[in-house]
Amino acid sequence: MARWQPDAPGRLAAAALDLFEERGYENTTVIEIAERAGLTKSTFFRYFPDKREVLFDRGTVTGVLVEGIASAPPTAGPLDVVAEALDALGRTFFTAERREYSGRRQAVLNANTELREREALKRIDLTASMIEALNRRGLPLLTARVAAQLGTLVWEIAYDRWIDTGNSEDFGPLARQALAEVRAAGALRQGPSSGHIGPDDDSIQTDSPG
Repeated sequence: MARWQPDAPGRLAAAALDLFEERGYENTTVIEIAERAGLTKSTFFRYFPDKREVLFDRGTVTGVLVEGIASAPPTAGPLDVVAEALDALGRTFFTAERREYSGRRQAVLNANTELREREALKRIDLTASMIEALNRRGLPLLTARVAAQLGTLVWEIAYDRWIDTGNSEDFGPLARQALAEVRAAGALRQGPSSGHIGPDDDSIQTDSPG
């Protein structure tokens, strides 16, 4: 009988990370991951299609970001909406308890080409979900695309700083700081409700929602 356990995905991810560090990604099997987690192979495949996916919890991350975008104040500008979503991500997912695990996980991803490629694809999917969520708020599609792509950049900067072993600051403030730096670097401004986002000396022509 399969051993159904609470938080099985988390246990499988932790076991996989340990094994990837010990033996390398290529030398670790699904059966070994399941056994290390005290679960069965069938339980593994209940949650993950293959071992490439075990370190990616993008469904949860995407859900938090999309909900954060939807619940941001109606008058918030595009990048402020993104900031609200990143704050929610820090409170819900990138917590102090996950910092050490996240740093180890990133080191494993960085060491493996296949996992880096999978991470890049997941990031594209995440950006697409943010675009859709921003567009549903009524932002023109081009504005939603720009804001989502900048939001992804801000996330990458903040995440790299957050997992740094010398850092003790929470993810939310790091994301706000990174957003301020990105705005300054691009000389970006926001209209409070028009959905405008563009350089101070120019404007981005937006298309209609859809």
